[in-house]
Amino acid sequence: MTADGSSGWPAESGRYRLVINRACPWAHRAAVARRLVGLENAISLAITDPIQEVIEGDNHWVFSSDVGCPDGRDPVLGIHAVREAYLATEPGYTGGVSVPVLIDVPSGTLLSNDFNSLTIDMATEWGAVARPGAPDLYPAARRDEIDSLVADIYKDLNQAVYAAGFAPDQAYYDRTVAGVFHRLDLLDDRLSRQRYLVGDTLTEADIRLYPTLARFDAVYHGLFKCNIRKLIEYPALWAYARDLYQTPGFGDTTDFVHIRRHYYYVLTPVNPGRIVAAGPDPAGWLAPHHREQLGGRPFGDGTPPGPPPETERTTPIG
Repeated sequence: MTADGSSGWPAESGRYRLVINRACPWAHRAAVARRLVGLENAISLAITDPIQEVIEGDNHWVFSSDVGCPDGRDPVLGIHAVREAYLATEPGYTGGVSVPVLIDVPSGTLLSNDFNSLTIDMATEWGAVARPGAPDLYPAARRDEIDSLVADIYKDLNQAVYAAGFAPDQAYYDRTVAGVFHRLDLLDDRLSRQRYLVGDTLTEADIRLYPTLARFDAVYHGLFKCNIRKLIEYPALWAYARDLYQTPGFGDTTDFVHIRRHYYYVLTPVNPGRIVAAGPDPAGWLAPHHREQLGGRPFGDGTPPGPPPETERTTPIG
């Protein structure tokens, strides 16, 4: 995706539809970036059901009446399963189907399912249609630092919680879970001295970390056996996570109901009984965080986004 269309895909308002699932952390990143940059009117949003449907033996993201599609089809794309967009792009496709995906509405074909590039593109290529006051989420002077940090976070945390949860043996699990908590320890120390991960404003680094923290106590601690400590036991990390949750663009794209329903119901290899955990109570995310005492300006010289569109509201806490 480029501003001038030199890649073949111009950053053109009204042309594309972003398909996400509220439970998926990779899709959550794209939802956060879209809100912060203010692309709600430029890129429409489609939300799939938290419960995947088995199609030809595989779990697939689908649309349903529970997510505002009474006939089980997305009203813009006209599809029931996201796999239909993959097949429209490459007939006979047999590979995996993931979200987020950015779909070209006129042709119904898939532009990208690269969760890394989608958020970077939103931060750098959509300036002509971004909202006034949108923050610079990928500042040129900080990109090397951001890229290095998010690579470590991805390896040791974003991806590692899954590696621990689906570990094939004890030794692999022990190594992996130790790495998860080593990274959390380092992040807690870093965030005890500064409000945000890189510099004094929100950046792509915060967008990459937040979805994992939002799911940690709710899912990864119990279901994936990442249970050496809870997020709430990390003073700086827990306050940082609450700070982000209470910042427009983060909490208003977080749906703990969808998160618990999806993970506990769909991941039968680690929860064959499909018993959905009753807790933890998400009310703690609303507690004061006092992170403003560290300084920092979340949106830099910009402003926060306004309320999300009515059709994009998440399940409220409480």
